[in-house]
Amino acid sequence: FDDLHMMVLLSDEDWAYPMRREMQEILPGLFLGPYSAAMKSKLSILERQEITHLVCVRQDIEANFIKPNFPHKFRYLVLDIADNPVENIIRYFPMTKEFIDGCLASGGNKNVFNCAALVIAYLMETFGVKYRDAFSHVQERRFCINPNVGFVHQLQEYEAIYSAKLTIKMSPIQLGRSFSLHAGMPGSLKRSLEEDEDFGGMQVTAERNG
Repeated sequence: FDDLHMMVLLSDEDWAYPMRREMQEILPGLFLGPYSAAMKSKLSILERQEITHLVCVRQDIEANFIKPNFPHKFRYLVLDIADNPVENIIRYFPMTKEFIDGCLASGGNKNVFNCAALVIAYLMETFGVKYRDAFSHVQERRFCINPNVGFVHQLQEYEAIYSAKLTIKMSPIQLGRSFSLHAGMPGSLKRSLEEDEDFGGMQVTAERNG
């Protein structure tokens, strides 16, 4: 992914408020940002990044003004998710993972998300890491993320769900290798493997052609 291998890790001192309005790369080909990162005025940026897929997360009352801006240019996954602690967000994890994996399998395209909780869940299941490690990895790249307490509890509960699924799928030999195939992952996610926002508006995951 050429220059995408260079990941910038942010601290609270590095983070500037205007960065909330931009998208940040969480993994090569996977971006997290606010709805404004995929507005009509940002088309040139999306094209420059070679984005092909967008995940639009909104509350149902926002459907009239938060919607796909470029339906003929990008492939969208639109999810109506209420930003409140009692919303069942786990039910959206499988379709989100399928959308991202399908996007990556279609030739190295890029996704953009606007919901940190969905990105964290994807990292947890894809790389077999715990919530705290996935959260830290995402926050290092987009410091302003702040999933509500209900989403956090569900993500923590999800550890047992995906762990059971992985145990069923993997052979004893694969389990013994402990996800070493992903040792090339950048930042703290890589370290955690080796050693063992903003919901508002719409979040997008972007992926570009390799």
